[in-house]
Amino acid sequence: MRLFDTLTRTDRELTPMDGKSFRFYCCGPTVYGPAHIGNFRTFVLQDVFRRTLETGGVPTLHVRNITDVDDKTIRDSQAAGLKLSEFTAGWTDKFHADCAKLGCLEPHIEPRAVEHIPQQIAMIAQLVEKGHAYASEDGSVYFKIDSFPGYGKLSHLDTRELDLGKTQNARANADEYEKDNLSDFVLWKARRPEDGENFWQSPWGEGRPGWHLECSAMIKEYLGESFDLHSGGIDLVFPHHENEIAQSECSCGGHFAAHWFHITHLLVDGGKMSKSLGNFYTLDLLEEKGFSAMEVRYVLIGAHYRKQLNFTLSSLTAAREALAKMAKGARQLAAKTGGDVALDSVEFGPFQAAWDSLCHDLNTPAALGGIFTGLREASSLEGEAAAKALAGLNRILRALGLTLPEEAEESDIPAEIVALADERWKFRADRNWAKSDELRDQLAAAGWSVLDSKDGYKLEPVK
Repeated sequence: MRLFDTLTRTDRELTPMDGKSFRFYCCGPTVYGPAHIGNFRTFVLQDVFRRTLETGGVPTLHVRNITDVDDKTIRDSQAAGLKLSEFTAGWTDKFHADCAKLGCLEPHIEPRAVEHIPQQIAMIAQLVEKGHAYASEDGSVYFKIDSFPGYGKLSHLDTRELDLGKTQNARANADEYEKDNLSDFVLWKARRPEDGENFWQSPWGEGRPGWHLECSAMIKEYLGESFDLHSGGIDLVFPHHENEIAQSECSCGGHFAAHWFHITHLLVDGGKMSKSLGNFYTLDLLEEKGFSAMEVRYVLIGAHYRKQLNFTLSSLTAAREALAKMAKGARQLAAKTGGDVALDSVEFGPFQAAWDSLCHDLNTPAALGGIFTGLREASSLEGEAAAKALAGLNRILRALGLTLPEEAEESDIPAEIVALADERWKFRADRNWAKSDELRDQLAAAGWSVLDSKDGYKLEPVK
């Protein structure tokens, strides 16, 4: 398998450094509310990545953390009148439930930040001892970025023409801060009144770890100083992952992550997802609108992970059509096996192109297209050949994490009509009324009327 590496900006072959299992770490959720579809795009594509490795015969060790102490969890738990542990436990359970609905495999190890406070304190002490960190007047501890010449190598800060010296004496005490804010970042936050009872004892006084530190400490605990791959959303490259590299390489040595895998964020209806715009979608909200979790998963893997995905409700309708067609094709193929079974087949047969697409930079949209091509090729097969093709189809579906509907009924609406209506909806979302009306006329000429609503459209045959 080859995958683009954010650090080197090249496609690189993935090989377990220990020759046994591929060990990787994913930045998990901050549990202060329900995860939204933007969060789940990252988690679902990481799941496809793991499934692809395992389908190819590579054992994995998947570690994903839970952030249960930071500015947001403390703020919102106090607003809810709950203890931090009780508040975060509820949202952690909700996250796990949503992951299960979306067909995501559970990580092999899921450490939580609060359970690893001693490891984080120990790492800070190492950084202070080696001259990479210092305590401030109030008892907070900061990482001194000018002590690490490699700072900026992941996000290629040098290409932004930023000068570390200009902000050498600045400090960032918040867990998260604006991009291009090249400040010494906080490792230990001194206790403040707004923290309430959420504090721990340390050599520098009462307080709690900064957000960036937890991943470094837990990675060292479960994966060691060097491991195969680190993953997260593209928004974490700077400052979070840049800070992780600095902390880990300065305290532990080693090369930290050998490969960096980042997923690009999504758009909703062509713009940013926002509660104020009414397009902030969680899995619960989409299920309330009548869509299934598997339809959501299909849409989330429908664009390449390094490209933006434009999420629309009409794309969920298209996903339903696609899954129904796959289910129909699978049933037709199963009927041609004549009872032959090839469950132990390691060949992909007509679905080899779909598999090759996953192995080349996790090209999920090409893999989905390869399934339909493979179904067409397999339609002429019979008996043992059909059984092997069906086994290949099942393998590629497992790699993608897709479960087909058991009683799918293919829509009476032709695929080209759905595609035309979807294109019209995109023009409508962009307020290109002239083009939208033109495509409406084309649909009418083809015998279909389109009824628009706030959340999408409905096609009906002209009577």
